[in-house]
Amino acid sequence: MLRQYELIERVRSYDPDADEALINRAYVFSMKAHGSQTRASGDPYFSHPIEVAGILTDLKLDDETIATGILHDTIEDTVATPEEIERTFGPNVARLVDGVTKLSKIEAQSENERAAENLRKFLLALSDDIRVLLVKLADRLHNMRTLHHIKNEDKRRRIARETMEIYAPLAERIGMYEIMNEMQTLAFRQLEPDAYASIMRRLAQLHAEGGDIVSRIGLGLQLHLQDNGLEADVQGREKHPYSIWRKMAERHISFEQLSDVMAFRVVVESVEDCYRALGLIHRRWPMVPGRFKDYVSTPKRNGYRSLHTSVIHDSKMRIEIQIRTREMHELAERGLAAHWAYKEGKPTADIRVPWIDDLVEILDHAESPEELLEHTRMAMYQDRIFAFTPKGELIQLPKGATPVDFAYAVHTDLGDRTVGAKVNGRVVPLRTLLDNGDQVEILLSEAQHPQPSWLRFVATGKARSAVRRFVRHKERDETVELGRKIYDEIVARLPVPLPAEALPRALKKLKMEDEDALMIAIARKRVGDEALMETLVPGSTGTDVAPRPAAQLKAISIKGLTAGVAYHLAQCCHPIPGDRIVGLRREDEEIEVHAIGCERLATGVDADWLDLAWGDGSDGATARLCIILRDVAGALGVMAGILGGKGANIVNLQLVHRDGSFHTFHVDVEVHDLAHLHAIVAALRAADQVSSAERI
Repeated sequence: MLRQYELIERVRSYDPDADEALINRAYVFSMKAHGSQTRASGDPYFSHPIEVAGILTDLKLDDETIATGILHDTIEDTVATPEEIERTFGPNVARLVDGVTKLSKIEAQSENERAAENLRKFLLALSDDIRVLLVKLADRLHNMRTLHHIKNEDKRRRIARETMEIYAPLAERIGMYEIMNEMQTLAFRQLEPDAYASIMRRLAQLHAEGGDIVSRIGLGLQLHLQDNGLEADVQGREKHPYSIWRKMAERHISFEQLSDVMAFRVVVESVEDCYRALGLIHRRWPMVPGRFKDYVSTPKRNGYRSLHTSVIHDSKMRIEIQIRTREMHELAERGLAAHWAYKEGKPTADIRVPWIDDLVEILDHAESPEELLEHTRMAMYQDRIFAFTPKGELIQLPKGATPVDFAYAVHTDLGDRTVGAKVNGRVVPLRTLLDNGDQVEILLSEAQHPQPSWLRFVATGKARSAVRRFVRHKERDETVELGRKIYDEIVARLPVPLPAEALPRALKKLKMEDEDALMIAIARKRVGDEALMETLVPGSTGTDVAPRPAAQLKAISIKGLTAGVAYHLAQCCHPIPGDRIVGLRREDEEIEVHAIGCERLATGVDADWLDLAWGDGSDGATARLCIILRDVAGALGVMAGILGGKGANIVNLQLVHRDGSFHTFHVDVEVHDLAHLHAIVAALRAADQVSSAERI
């Protein structure tokens, strides 16, 4: 295990200006927090975060990332809290530690292919700061190095499989090939122990037969390039056991048939030298057809750049050679982590990968930590977020999604019955925007149904479609019901009883598909009262035989219908149950309901009037009050307390006028009926802090 001073020396070797005090505080804090905890190996648990920090120093990461590596398990495995981390180490380290903790919570949810892919995307999307991802990869790498201490074979295989399917590809995705190769080798050893042992025996035999053949071939390559005036650093290695095994499996060949088990890297100073070295090698040794790849002119998506070729060496062995500049080599070794070394004006590799371009530019030119952090975001899944259920299932959503979108993504029925939501254990409004890593619990009610207001904030097509479908069906059903009430009132005004055949005959004459279509036409005033009466009973609208029909005989009840569907309550007068109401009926519009005393009705309106009634037991509407408060401390609180005490929920509050010692508010409150409103107004007027209270 690294000692405290050794860790500091490692960091200072590449960053002399690092905050040593921050790292020292993290070291002591983590050691105390983990206390006597031990790992499966019997070592103190504290050794794990210190080794993770050591891996991060190999990547030459900054002091905040090193501190995060030391602290990354404290929230999850000790009594330390996020608030304590933030107080002690600042908001940046606290945010990084929280990000790593969120990753750990869903790590085990990768048993099937879909969940594994979601987790891969989640890891990327959650890494608003790329350093979260780097700490997590270092954490997994050290866990793999010590995996053999776990006695449970099934658990070892599960962790190895997860590493092979998720973390190694993720390391490759961001160009960290060394970490990828080590992870794959360690996982391969657990998943295919017989194959691993067999390949290691064959490699040992190769050493015994050929001696140090890798060094001899590498030296020959370097001398050939030097003899032709090109300085290069040549490094050779045997391919990793997993890479060898995969090629054997893909090509269906034995180890003896696999000729390219050795790979060499030629590191030169410039791009021009790369192509010159390639020419010199191909002129000296024959190239294997189909094995040349130019990732310099066409980099991989993760920014990797290099020339790859395979040649037949003098010893009749086929060897693989990679040719790259020093900057390309740095990127290939450490991926995105390499760019953290370029914060002080050092040159960067000429990367042409869209999702990395901006990141590299900012890392080069950022003038402040805030600017740096603002731009170190993973763009691949920037338009997606990943939240998970209380059971750990991962749900992928677009950015801007809300708990309603989440509920519909899980199941349509869940969305339909949503009444509320808890995000990370706290009850939140349904319009709350979700963030990556949020745990969402949906609150349900069998009596609930989708609300038209949801259309103003849902982000997913599935949620929007489900709400619209419900609104369409509800609107049709309630419009049919309202139309039937109007139809029954019209029939009651006919001068003679309605014959049984009258309605079918009217449907045919009016070219209506069925009764429902007729009722909708009546409610939407596509068919006028007199036209309908004349169609049902010819001559009933005023002839020599029958007098002109009387006006509406009784008010039409709107009880059981939903405001905002078949009708809507006018915002000018805010009618409530107990008011005398009328409806304004215009063609192809919802009926607009007004209180009979509404000033707008007195000005004359271009619409038919419809006498309406609330119906017995109608409950609930919004009234608007004009309340003038004296300018004294606590007056607004007194007003709110009175409204709350009377069971009136405030839905809108607006300060409309300030006149010396008085403040005038318009307050929209939900009330049961007119009597409820009168009781509220009387209570307000009785308060010393209230100058006046009137209904608008």
